[in-house]
Amino acid sequence: MSFPPSPRARSGPRRRSLLAVAPAALLMAGCSAGSGDPGASGGSRPSAADRARARAARDSRELAERYEAVVAAHPKLAERLRPLRAEVVRHAEAFGDTAGPSPSSPGPGSPPASPPAAVPAKEKDALAGLAAAEREIADRRAKALLDAPGELARLLASVAASGAAHVYLLTEA
Repeated sequence: MSFPPSPRARSGPRRRSLLAVAPAALLMAGCSAGSGDPGASGGSRPSAADRARARAARDSRELAERYEAVVAAHPKLAERLRPLRAEVVRHAEAFGDTAGPSPSSPGPGSPPASPPAAVPAKEKDALAGLAAAEREIADRRAKALLDAPGELARLLASVAASGAAHVYLLTEA
């Protein structure tokens, strides 16, 4: 028996595409050229890995700040967004972020946080903005993992897959 198509129009990735992307990201992480030992491949490799790790930490921290801004503007979304924001904070910590998610207290030596993005007045638009930010960061991480050493590539792949799942959760009602 076939089911009729859903009357509501869906946007964003489907479950099947998420399930197809996750193994591909893990496969790419397993095929990275790095050995996981930053000292094994010369002087230029560690600085590139350090830059990628710092960028990923900064992206996660700024994304957590964006979640905070949406929750502040739309308190009804707090329960829905709390677990996603908590994961984003854990991602920042996994990449070595020590500055914390608060925009008012950048860490020593960190560039000042970018000004928070304006939060749309409609909840649906605010969620779409978060989904777009998650998608952009996940795509950037998927590209960065190709040049990252082994362990960092695996971390980037895992966090990119998590970001893709967040996009799905943000776009599904």
